[in-house]
Amino acid sequence: MNTIATKVLQRFTESFASTPNLYYSPGRINLIGEHVDYNDGFVLPAAINKGVYYAIAPNQSNEIYFYAMDFDEQLKINIADIKRMSGWQNYVLSVVNEFTLLSNTIKGFDCVFAGDIPRGSGMSSSAAVEGGLAYALDEMLQTGLTRVEIALLCQRAEHNYPNVQCGIMDQFANMMGKKDHVLLLDCKSLEHQYFPLHLQGYKIVLLNSNVHHTLASGEYNIRRQRCEEGLGILKSKLNIQSFRDITSVQDLMAFKTLMPEKVFNCCLYVIEEIARTKKAAALLQKDNIVEFGKLMYATHEGLSQLYEVSCKELDFLVNVASKNSDVIGARLMGGGFGGCTINIVKESGVQQFIQKATIEYQQNLNITLEAYITETDNGTYKIIN
Repeated sequence: MNTIATKVLQRFTESFASTPNLYYSPGRINLIGEHVDYNDGFVLPAAINKGVYYAIAPNQSNEIYFYAMDFDEQLKINIADIKRMSGWQNYVLSVVNEFTLLSNTIKGFDCVFAGDIPRGSGMSSSAAVEGGLAYALDEMLQTGLTRVEIALLCQRAEHNYPNVQCGIMDQFANMMGKKDHVLLLDCKSLEHQYFPLHLQGYKIVLLNSNVHHTLASGEYNIRRQRCEEGLGILKSKLNIQSFRDITSVQDLMAFKTLMPEKVFNCCLYVIEEIARTKKAAALLQKDNIVEFGKLMYATHEGLSQLYEVSCKELDFLVNVASKNSDVIGARLMGGGFGGCTINIVKESGVQQFIQKATIEYQQNLNITLEAYITETDNGTYKIIN
Protein backbone atom coordinates (compact mmCIF):
# COMPACT_ATOMS: atom_id res chain seq x y z
CA MET A 1 0.00 0.00 0.00
CA ASN A 2 1.16 3.53 -0.65
CA THR A 3 1.21 6.40 1.85
CA ILE A 4 -2.28 7.72 1.07
CA ALA A 5 -3.91 4.30 1.30
CA THR A 6 -2.17 3.73 4.63
CA LYS A 7 -3.38 7.08 6.00
CA VAL A 8 -6.95 6.44 4.85
CA LEU A 9 -6.96 3.02 6.51
CA GLN A 10 -5.41 4.45 9.68
CA ARG A 11 -8.00 7.23 9.91
CA PHE A 12 -10.81 4.71 9.42
CA THR A 13 -9.57 2.37 12.15
CA GLU A 14 -9.16 5.32 14.54
CA SER A 15 -12.77 6.40 13.93
CA PHE A 16 -14.69 3.12 13.57
CA ALA A 17 -14.70 -0.34 15.10
CA SER A 18 -15.35 -2.23 11.85
CA THR A 19 -12.76 -3.52 9.38
CA PRO A 20 -13.09 -1.76 6.01
CA ASN A 21 -12.37 -2.79 2.45
CA LEU A 22 -9.88 -0.60 0.59
CA TYR A 23 -10.27 0.59 -3.00
CA TYR A 24 -8.26 2.61 -5.50
CA SER A 25 -10.03 4.70 -8.13
CA PRO A 26 -7.82 6.36 -10.76
CA GLY A 27 -7.90 9.70 -12.50
CA ARG A 28 -7.42 9.75 -16.24
CA ILE A 29 -5.60 11.41 -19.07
CA ASN A 30 -7.05 11.80 -22.53
CA LEU A 31 -4.53 11.75 -25.36
CA ILE A 32 -6.95 13.18 -27.91
CA GLY A 33 -10.69 13.53 -28.51
CA GLU A 34 -11.65 16.42 -26.21
CA HIS A 35 -15.23 17.62 -25.76
CA VAL A 36 -16.52 15.00 -28.18
CA ASP A 37 -17.60 12.29 -25.73
CA TYR A 38 -20.98 13.99 -25.33
CA ASN A 39 -21.14 14.47 -29.12
CA ASP A 40 -21.05 10.77 -30.07
CA GLY A 41 -17.38 10.95 -30.94
CA PHE A 42 -14.28 8.83 -30.27
CA VAL A 43 -11.78 9.36 -27.46
CA LEU A 44 -8.38 7.96 -26.47
CA PRO A 45 -8.16 8.01 -22.67
CA ALA A 46 -6.13 6.01 -20.16
CA ALA A 47 -6.41 5.56 -16.40
CA ILE A 48 -3.38 6.92 -14.52
CA ASN A 49 -1.42 6.36 -11.33
CA LYS A 50 -3.03 9.26 -9.48
CA GLY A 51 -6.40 8.73 -7.91
CA VAL A 52 -8.66 8.45 -4.86
CA TYR A 53 -8.40 5.86 -2.08
CA TYR A 54 -11.48 4.64 -0.23
CA ALA A 55 -11.92 2.75 3.05
CA ILE A 56 -15.53 1.67 3.49
CA ALA A 57 -17.56 -0.71 5.67
CA PRO A 58 -21.25 -1.24 6.50
CA ASN A 59 -22.34 0.07 9.92
CA GLN A 60 -25.64 -1.76 10.50
CA SER A 61 -27.65 1.47 10.68
CA ASN A 62 -29.54 3.91 8.44
CA GLU A 63 -26.78 6.50 8.76
CA ILE A 64 -24.07 7.23 6.23
CA TYR A 65 -20.83 8.81 7.39
CA PHE A 66 -18.27 10.33 5.01
CA TYR A 67 -14.94 11.85 5.96
CA ALA A 68 -13.07 13.65 3.15
CA MET A 69 -9.48 13.80 4.42
CA ASP A 70 -8.29 16.24 1.75
CA PHE A 71 -10.80 18.83 2.92
CA ASP A 72 -10.86 17.75 6.58
CA GLU A 73 -14.64 17.75 6.28
CA GLN A 74 -17.24 15.23 7.34
CA LEU A 75 -20.84 14.49 6.47
CA LYS A 76 -23.29 12.40 8.46
CA ILE A 77 -26.71 11.86 6.93
CA ASN A 78 -29.67 9.50 7.23
CA ILE A 79 -30.39 7.52 4.06
CA ALA A 80 -33.91 8.95 4.01
CA ASP A 81 -32.53 12.51 4.03
CA ILE A 82 -30.21 12.26 1.02
CA LYS A 83 -30.55 15.33 -1.19
CA ARG A 84 -28.55 17.73 -3.34
CA MET A 85 -25.93 19.69 -1.38
CA SER A 86 -22.74 21.37 -2.60
CA GLY A 87 -19.06 20.67 -3.21
CA TRP A 88 -17.68 17.16 -2.81
CA GLN A 89 -20.82 16.12 -0.93
CA ASN A 90 -22.84 16.35 -4.15
CA TYR A 91 -20.65 13.77 -5.89
CA VAL A 92 -20.77 11.10 -3.21
CA LEU A 93 -24.44 11.64 -2.36
CA SER A 94 -25.41 11.52 -6.02
CA VAL A 95 -23.75 8.10 -6.32
CA VAL A 96 -25.65 6.85 -3.25
CA ASN A 97 -28.84 8.30 -4.73
CA GLU A 98 -28.31 6.33 -7.95
CA PHE A 99 -28.11 3.11 -5.93
CA THR A 100 -31.34 3.99 -4.13
CA LEU A 101 -32.96 4.49 -7.54
CA LEU A 102 -31.77 1.01 -8.56
CA SER A 103 -33.18 -0.69 -5.47
CA ASN A 104 -34.24 -0.16 -1.87
CA THR A 105 -31.35 -2.17 -0.49
CA ILE A 106 -29.13 0.76 0.51
CA LYS A 107 -27.72 0.26 4.00
CA GLY A 108 -25.74 2.56 6.24
CA PHE A 109 -21.95 2.65 5.91
CA ASP A 110 -18.85 4.47 7.08
CA CYS A 111 -16.41 5.86 4.56
CA VAL A 112 -13.05 7.66 4.59
CA PHE A 113 -11.41 8.82 1.38
CA ALA A 114 -8.45 10.86 0.14
CA GLY A 115 -6.52 11.25 -3.08
CA ASP A 116 -3.58 12.77 -4.91
CA ILE A 117 -5.30 14.20 -8.00
CA PRO A 118 -4.74 17.97 -7.92
CA ARG A 119 -8.13 19.69 -7.83
CA GLY A 120 -9.09 21.44 -11.05
CA SER A 121 -6.24 19.75 -12.95
CA GLY A 122 -8.40 18.16 -15.66
CA MET A 123 -7.46 14.61 -14.57
CA SER A 124 -11.09 14.01 -13.62
CA SER A 125 -11.03 13.80 -9.86
CA SER A 126 -14.85 13.78 -9.93
CA ALA A 127 -14.98 10.50 -11.87
CA ALA A 128 -12.41 9.02 -9.47
CA VAL A 129 -14.54 10.03 -6.47
CA GLU A 130 -17.68 8.62 -8.10
CA GLY A 131 -16.05 5.44 -9.39
CA GLY A 132 -14.38 4.38 -6.16
CA LEU A 133 -17.56 4.79 -4.14
CA ALA A 134 -19.79 3.14 -6.75
CA TYR A 135 -17.46 0.14 -7.13
CA ALA A 136 -17.32 -0.26 -3.33
CA LEU A 137 -21.11 0.01 -2.94
CA ASP A 138 -21.69 -2.47 -5.75
CA GLU A 139 -19.59 -5.00 -3.83
CA MET A 140 -21.04 -4.11 -0.43
CA LEU A 141 -24.67 -4.22 -1.59
CA GLN A 142 -24.07 -7.14 -3.97
CA THR A 143 -25.89 -5.40 -6.81
CA GLY A 144 -23.86 -7.32 -9.41
CA LEU A 145 -23.29 -4.44 -11.83
CA THR A 146 -20.76 -4.80 -14.64
CA ARG A 147 -17.96 -2.26 -14.90
CA VAL A 148 -19.70 -0.59 -17.86
CA GLU A 149 -22.93 -0.38 -15.84
CA ILE A 150 -21.04 1.21 -12.95
CA ALA A 151 -19.49 3.76 -15.34
CA LEU A 152 -22.96 4.64 -16.66
CA LEU A 153 -24.28 4.94 -13.09
CA CYS A 154 -21.44 7.34 -12.25
CA GLN A 155 -22.20 9.41 -15.35
CA ARG A 156 -25.84 9.69 -14.26
CA ALA A 157 -24.62 10.68 -10.79
CA GLU A 158 -22.57 13.56 -12.21
CA HIS A 159 -25.54 14.71 -14.30
CA ASN A 160 -27.86 14.61 -11.29
CA TYR A 161 -26.78 16.42 -8.10
CA PRO A 162 -23.64 18.19 -9.45
CA ASN A 163 -25.53 19.06 -12.68
CA VAL A 164 -22.49 18.63 -14.92
CA GLN A 165 -23.78 17.23 -18.21
CA CYS A 166 -20.60 15.26 -18.93
CA GLY A 167 -20.11 12.57 -21.52
CA ILE A 168 -19.10 9.01 -20.66
CA MET A 169 -15.32 9.22 -21.19
CA ASP A 170 -14.13 10.02 -17.65
CA GLN A 171 -16.22 7.39 -15.91
CA PHE A 172 -15.49 4.79 -18.60
CA ALA A 173 -11.72 5.29 -18.36
CA ASN A 174 -11.96 5.18 -14.56
CA MET A 175 -13.63 1.76 -14.66
CA MET A 176 -12.15 0.20 -17.79
CA GLY A 177 -8.55 1.45 -17.78
CA LYS A 178 -5.74 -1.03 -18.38
CA LYS A 179 -2.13 -0.49 -17.37
CA ASP A 180 0.26 0.23 -20.28
CA HIS A 181 -2.68 0.61 -22.66
CA VAL A 182 -4.96 3.29 -24.03
CA LEU A 183 -8.65 2.87 -24.74
CA LEU A 184 -10.19 3.74 -28.06
CA LEU A 185 -13.78 4.35 -27.01
CA ASP A 186 -16.75 4.87 -29.28
CA CYS A 187 -18.85 7.17 -27.08
CA LYS A 188 -22.04 6.37 -28.98
CA SER A 189 -22.01 2.57 -28.87
CA LEU A 190 -19.52 2.16 -25.97
CA GLU A 191 -17.59 -0.27 -28.15
CA HIS A 192 -13.97 -0.09 -27.13
CA GLN A 193 -10.62 -1.62 -27.81
CA TYR A 194 -7.29 -1.57 -26.05
CA PHE A 195 -3.94 -1.21 -27.62
CA PRO A 196 -0.50 -0.92 -26.06
CA LEU A 197 0.88 2.56 -25.52
CA HIS A 198 4.36 2.43 -27.07
CA LEU A 199 5.99 5.75 -26.27
CA GLN A 200 9.45 4.67 -27.49
CA GLY A 201 11.65 7.07 -25.58
CA TYR A 202 8.91 9.63 -24.83
CA LYS A 203 7.09 10.46 -21.61
CA ILE A 204 3.68 11.96 -20.92
CA VAL A 205 4.14 15.12 -18.90
CA LEU A 206 1.26 17.11 -17.43
CA LEU A 207 1.81 20.78 -16.65
CA ASN A 208 -0.68 22.06 -14.10
CA SER A 209 -1.47 25.72 -14.79
CA ASN A 210 -2.67 26.03 -11.18
CA VAL A 211 -5.60 28.12 -12.33
CA HIS A 212 -9.18 26.99 -12.52
CA HIS A 213 -11.58 29.66 -13.64
CA THR A 214 -14.88 29.46 -11.80
CA LEU A 215 -16.99 29.61 -14.96
CA ALA A 216 -15.85 26.14 -16.04
CA SER A 217 -18.89 24.01 -15.17
CA GLY A 218 -21.45 26.54 -16.44
CA GLU A 219 -19.51 27.13 -19.65
CA TYR A 220 -19.24 23.36 -20.14
CA ASN A 221 -23.03 23.10 -20.24
CA ILE A 222 -23.21 26.11 -22.61
CA ARG A 223 -20.87 24.34 -25.07
CA ARG A 224 -23.07 21.29 -24.93
CA GLN A 225 -26.16 23.43 -25.65
CA ARG A 226 -24.43 25.06 -28.65
CA CYS A 227 -23.60 21.65 -30.07
CA GLU A 228 -27.18 20.48 -29.59
CA GLU A 229 -28.50 23.63 -31.29
CA GLY A 230 -26.18 23.19 -34.27
CA LEU A 231 -26.90 19.47 -34.56
CA GLY A 232 -30.63 20.20 -34.52
CA ILE A 233 -30.22 22.51 -37.53
CA LEU A 234 -28.10 19.93 -39.37
CA LYS A 235 -30.59 17.13 -38.64
CA SER A 236 -33.36 19.22 -40.18
CA LYS A 237 -31.36 19.59 -43.40
CA LEU A 238 -29.37 16.37 -43.68
CA ASN A 239 -30.14 12.69 -43.15
CA ILE A 240 -27.93 12.38 -40.06
CA GLN A 241 -28.27 11.32 -36.42
CA SER A 242 -25.08 12.78 -34.95
CA PHE A 243 -21.94 14.75 -35.82
CA ARG A 244 -20.09 11.55 -36.65
CA ASP A 245 -22.34 11.11 -39.68
CA ILE A 246 -20.83 14.23 -41.26
CA THR A 247 -17.73 13.06 -43.07
CA SER A 248 -16.76 16.37 -44.67
CA VAL A 249 -16.45 19.89 -43.30
CA GLN A 250 -17.97 21.03 -46.60
CA ASP A 251 -21.28 19.46 -45.53
CA LEU A 252 -21.27 21.80 -42.54
CA MET A 253 -20.19 24.88 -44.50
CA ALA A 254 -23.38 24.78 -46.57
CA PHE A 255 -25.39 25.68 -43.46
CA LYS A 256 -23.06 28.24 -41.88
CA THR A 257 -25.50 31.13 -42.48
CA LEU A 258 -28.23 29.30 -40.55
CA MET A 259 -26.23 29.22 -37.32
CA PRO A 260 -24.97 31.83 -34.86
CA GLU A 261 -21.17 32.11 -35.20
CA LYS A 262 -20.37 30.47 -31.86
CA VAL A 263 -22.72 27.57 -32.61
CA PHE A 264 -21.10 27.07 -36.03
CA ASN A 265 -17.59 27.18 -34.52
CA CYS A 266 -18.49 24.52 -31.94
CA CYS A 267 -19.90 22.27 -34.66
CA LEU A 268 -16.81 22.78 -36.83
CA TYR A 269 -14.50 21.88 -33.94
CA VAL A 270 -16.46 18.71 -33.08
CA ILE A 271 -16.50 17.43 -36.69
CA GLU A 272 -12.76 18.10 -37.07
CA GLU A 273 -11.93 16.54 -33.69
CA ILE A 274 -13.85 13.34 -34.41
CA ALA A 275 -11.87 12.99 -37.66
CA ARG A 276 -8.62 13.80 -35.84
CA THR A 277 -9.23 11.17 -33.18
CA LYS A 278 -9.86 8.42 -35.73
CA LYS A 279 -6.67 9.43 -37.55
CA ALA A 280 -4.77 9.59 -34.25
CA ALA A 281 -5.84 6.08 -33.27
CA ALA A 282 -4.54 4.73 -36.57
CA LEU A 283 -1.22 6.57 -36.05
CA LEU A 284 -0.86 5.25 -32.52
CA GLN A 285 -1.48 1.69 -33.70
CA LYS A 286 1.37 2.20 -36.18
CA ASP A 287 3.55 3.61 -33.37
CA ASN A 288 3.82 6.88 -35.32
CA ILE A 289 4.05 9.03 -32.22
CA VAL A 290 5.53 12.09 -34.01
CA GLU A 291 2.57 12.53 -36.37
CA PHE A 292 0.25 11.82 -33.46
CA GLY A 293 1.81 14.75 -31.60
CA LYS A 294 1.05 17.12 -34.47
CA LEU A 295 -2.63 16.28 -34.13
CA MET A 296 -2.50 17.24 -30.44
CA TYR A 297 -1.35 20.75 -31.39
CA ALA A 298 -4.20 20.95 -33.91
CA THR A 299 -6.67 19.92 -31.22
CA HIS A 300 -5.43 22.68 -28.93
CA GLU A 301 -5.85 25.28 -31.64
CA GLY A 302 -9.42 24.11 -32.17
CA LEU A 303 -10.18 24.11 -28.44
CA SER A 304 -8.74 27.60 -28.09
CA GLN A 305 -10.00 29.34 -31.23
CA LEU A 306 -13.23 27.51 -32.14
CA TYR A 307 -14.55 25.89 -28.97
CA GLU A 308 -13.22 28.70 -26.77
CA VAL A 309 -12.47 26.63 -23.68
CA SER A 310 -8.83 27.61 -23.27
CA CYS A 311 -7.43 30.56 -21.32
CA LYS A 312 -4.28 32.67 -21.48
CA GLU A 313 -2.43 30.41 -19.03
CA LEU A 314 -3.04 27.22 -21.04
CA ASP A 315 -2.28 28.95 -24.33
CA PHE A 316 0.98 30.21 -22.83
CA LEU A 317 2.04 26.69 -21.76
CA VAL A 318 1.22 25.15 -25.14
CA ASN A 319 3.16 27.95 -26.82
CA VAL A 320 6.19 27.22 -24.59
CA ALA A 321 5.93 23.54 -25.54
CA SER A 322 5.67 24.30 -29.26
CA LYS A 323 9.06 26.09 -29.15
CA ASN A 324 10.81 23.12 -27.55
CA SER A 325 12.14 20.56 -30.04
CA ASP A 326 11.86 17.79 -27.42
CA VAL A 327 8.07 18.23 -27.25
CA ILE A 328 6.25 16.59 -30.14
CA GLY A 329 2.69 17.35 -29.03
CA ALA A 330 0.85 19.49 -26.49
CA ARG A 331 -2.68 20.65 -25.78
CA LEU A 332 -5.02 21.53 -22.97
CA MET A 333 -6.62 18.48 -21.39
CA GLY A 334 -10.04 18.18 -19.81
CA GLY A 335 -12.87 20.67 -19.66
CA GLY A 336 -10.63 23.71 -20.08
CA PHE A 337 -10.51 27.18 -18.46
CA GLY A 338 -7.54 25.99 -16.44
CA GLY A 339 -6.14 22.67 -15.32
CA CYS A 340 -3.36 20.87 -17.16
CA THR A 341 -1.73 20.69 -20.52
CA ILE A 342 -0.73 17.22 -21.68
CA ASN A 343 2.65 17.02 -23.40
CA ILE A 344 4.53 14.20 -25.12
CA VAL A 345 8.18 14.85 -24.42
CA LYS A 346 11.40 13.12 -25.41
CA GLU A 347 12.59 11.29 -22.30
CA SER A 348 16.06 12.85 -22.40
CA GLY A 349 14.54 16.35 -22.44
CA VAL A 350 11.84 16.00 -19.79
CA GLN A 351 13.62 17.69 -16.89
CA GLN A 352 14.91 20.55 -19.01
CA PHE A 353 11.41 21.10 -20.46
CA ILE A 354 9.82 21.17 -17.00
CA GLN A 355 12.49 23.54 -15.68
CA LYS A 356 12.21 25.94 -18.62
CA ALA A 357 8.40 25.96 -18.59
CA THR A 358 8.37 26.55 -14.82
CA ILE A 359 10.70 29.55 -15.07
CA GLU A 360 8.91 31.16 -18.03
CA TYR A 361 5.47 30.63 -16.47
CA GLN A 362 6.60 32.25 -13.22
CA GLN A 363 8.30 35.15 -14.98
CA ASN A 364 5.44 35.93 -17.37
CA LEU A 365 2.33 35.09 -15.37
CA ASN A 366 3.64 35.03 -11.80
CA ILE A 367 2.12 31.59 -11.15
CA THR A 368 3.94 28.55 -9.79
CA LEU A 369 3.79 25.61 -12.20
CA GLU A 370 3.44 21.98 -11.13
CA ALA A 371 4.53 19.11 -13.36
CA TYR A 372 3.68 15.42 -13.24
CA ILE A 373 5.23 12.60 -15.23
CA THR A 374 2.31 10.21 -15.53
CA GLU A 375 2.00 6.50 -16.09
CA THR A 376 -1.03 4.46 -17.08
CA ASP A 377 -2.81 2.26 -14.53
CA ASN A 378 -5.70 -0.16 -14.21
CA GLY A 379 -9.30 0.90 -13.68
CA THR A 380 -10.85 1.01 -10.20
CA TYR A 381 -9.93 -2.00 -8.08
CA LYS A 382 -9.94 -3.38 -4.57
CA ILE A 383 -6.66 -3.20 -2.69
CA ILE A 384 -5.86 -6.49 -1.01
CA ASN A 385 -4.37 -5.79 2.43
